[in-house]
Amino acid sequence: MSSNKNALIRYKTLDKCLKNKYRKYTLEDLIDECSEALFEFEGKESFVSRRTVQLDLQNMRSEKFGYEAPIEVYDRKYYRYSDPDYSIHNISVNESDLKAMNNAVQILKQFKDFSMFKEMNGVIQKLEDSIHSTSQKSIIHLDKNEKLKGLEYIDVLYEAILNKKALNVIYKSFKAKEPDSYIVHPQLLKEYNNRWFLICWCKNKMYNLALDRIEEIAVEEKTAYIDKDFDSDRYFGEVIGVTVSETQRPQNVIFKITAKHAPYVKTKPFHHSQEILKEDETGTTFKICVQLNFELERMILGMGELITVIKPEKLKNRIQRSLKEAYENYSETSGQDGSEIVLHDPIK
Repeated sequence: MSSNKNALIRYKTLDKCLKNKYRKYTLEDLIDECSEALFEFEGKESFVSRRTVQLDLQNMRSEKFGYEAPIEVYDRKYYRYSDPDYSIHNISVNESDLKAMNNAVQILKQFKDFSMFKEMNGVIQKLEDSIHSTSQKSIIHLDKNEKLKGLEYIDVLYEAILNKKALNVIYKSFKAKEPDSYIVHPQLLKEYNNRWFLICWCKNKMYNLALDRIEEIAVEEKTAYIDKDFDSDRYFGEVIGVTVSETQRPQNVIFKITAKHAPYVKTKPFHHSQEILKEDETGTTFKICVQLNFELERMILGMGELITVIKPEKLKNRIQRSLKEAYENYSETSGQDGSEIVLHDPIK
C-alpha cells in the first residue's frame, strides 16, 4: 500500500476519533486506532509510530492540506476538536476551488465513453451537479481512439493488476503464424503513441504485450501471482516508447535539428536526458542517453529531412538504410499517378 494511501487512512481515523464526543483519546489511543485501521486495510500487522501520529496531527492543524483542524489537548493528555461540529470532510470550498473542480470535470468527461471510465459516468454527473457546473464546450481536448483493437481487455487487465491475479493470455504477434498461450503476471498498463500495452512478468523476464494482439484472456486462479514491485519510472527511464532490453545499455545519441525546427525539439524534448551540445545558424545539436529501440528509430524517421543522426554509427547506418529504401519506394512509383499532392505546413 502506498504511503499516501496510508496517510489518508490515518487522517480519516484521527478525524473519526477527534470528533467523537463520547470517548477520551490519549496519544497512545490514537496510535492504536491508526494501527488497527491500517491492519483492516492491509490485512497484516502494521504499527504506527508515535512520531508519525504527531506529524499527522501537526499536518491536520496546518494549512498544508487545507484542513486547519482545531485540534486541542485538554486535561494535558486528551485530544479532540475544539469545535464539536468540525470534520476534515466538511471543509468549505471557495470560488477558486469550484473553478478548478469544474476544469477537472471537463477533462474527465472526455473519457466517459472509454471502457475503463464507464463507471465514472455517474460520478462525473454528481460532480457537475455538486459544483453547479454549467454546460460548456470543451476547452481541453485529449487525443484518444475508442475504436482501437484490444481496448475491451483493459478492464480485466486493470482488475488483475489491482487484485494481483495471474492470467492466461492467448497472444499472436505480427510475426507468428499461430497464437500462443502465456501465463503472465500483469504489472502495469501503459499507453504509448495511442496504443496500449500490458507490461507483465513471464518466463522469468519482463514482457510488453500489445493489447491489439491479444485474442483471449482468462484468470489463472491456481497460479500464485508474482509481484515484482514494478517501478514504471525506473523501468522506462532509459527508453523512448515501451521496448526495453534487459541486456542493452543506454547510449549517447547525438543528432542535429535544422535551425527552423530546433525550437520544437527544445520545447518538447525527445527524452528527459536531452541536452544541447551546440547551436549555430545551421541548427542545434542535441544529445540524449537511451537504449536503441524501434520507437527511437520511428521517431527519428518521422522527422525526415529535419534531423541528422551523428552518433552512434550503428543507429546512423540503420536510419540511412531506411531512408534509402524509402527513397527507392518513391522512385519506383513516381509518375504513375500524375496527380499533384499539396502539403500544408503546420502553424508556425
